[in-house]
Amino acid sequence: MAVYTDVSDEDIARFVAEYDIGKVVSFKGIAEGVENTNFLLHTDQAPFILTLYEKRVDPDDLPFFLGLMDHLSSKGLNCPTPIHGTDGVALRRLCGRPAAITSFLQGMSPRRVLPHHCAGLGNALAKLHIAGQDFDYYRPNALSVKAWRPLFDSCGNDGANDVMPGLGDMIRGELDFLEANWPAKLPAGVIHADLFTDNVFFFPGQDDVSGLIDFYFACNDVLAYDVAICLNAWCFEPDNSFNITKAQNLLANYNRARPLSADEIAALPILARGSALRFLLTRLYDWINTPQGALVTPKNPREYINKLRFHQKVRSAGDYGFGDR
Repeated sequence: MAVYTDVSDEDIARFVAEYDIGKVVSFKGIAEGVENTNFLLHTDQAPFILTLYEKRVDPDDLPFFLGLMDHLSSKGLNCPTPIHGTDGVALRRLCGRPAAITSFLQGMSPRRVLPHHCAGLGNALAKLHIAGQDFDYYRPNALSVKAWRPLFDSCGNDGANDVMPGLGDMIRGELDFLEANWPAKLPAGVIHADLFTDNVFFFPGQDDVSGLIDFYFACNDVLAYDVAICLNAWCFEPDNSFNITKAQNLLANYNRARPLSADEIAALPILARGSALRFLLTRLYDWINTPQGALVTPKNPREYINKLRFHQKVRSAGDYGFGDR
């Protein structure tokens, strides 16, 4: 369970009294997520999500995250909406941590990803990118290509090789390639940057996305990079084989709502390699550095080793099922 900060009943009651959302009925820790402490909070009026932002989150970034959710919600995107206290302030402090309450979204993450889920995701992702175009705040991507080599250095060659012999050399070679070939001047804007299956909700039996959550990696970067992140997160099977039907659904529905440029399409294989390396490195870091006693299980970096190997063999977006193969 991803709960790093213990919160007492008395702490919760005092905190909620600063809002006009009723009295606390119950609250419990939420297992999903690795960055922050999250609670499902029930009052006598409605359910909410309470988030305590932990040390890996820069407090200076929180106005961006909360403001983005307010903005996207105002544009009709179904995402958590920050709840403001009786003084009008949404970002507060609880147990020594920055904290906020957001609305609770109905729906559930798919237990098994099917092609129609990927179609709904593609449409929702494009709508997110379109809705974010006039968001006034700017936050650079702290985990883009320039950050990957320092992140690898912090893991150490021995740490990488403990996961898989030769992994250190593999990562260095990939870093050399991506730093030399990373695309420039592609359409950019607000991206989610972490749109894994547990951050996308559907109503059972329906194709359309019912909500998007967890905007705490959101930033400004290349829009097609967000598409590449979703290819990695949604279009591989549990045995790490690539499902081209899922990718076709994702790409076609994204492209229908927000047409990809020729340059974006050409860059997709490199962006997918970069996405795979980014999550390989952050998982490697967490695998090595998760503190003792933290109620969270770090994700195995091996999954993204296999995905990276797949993308290294891709020559065009046609290998993902986009357009003519």
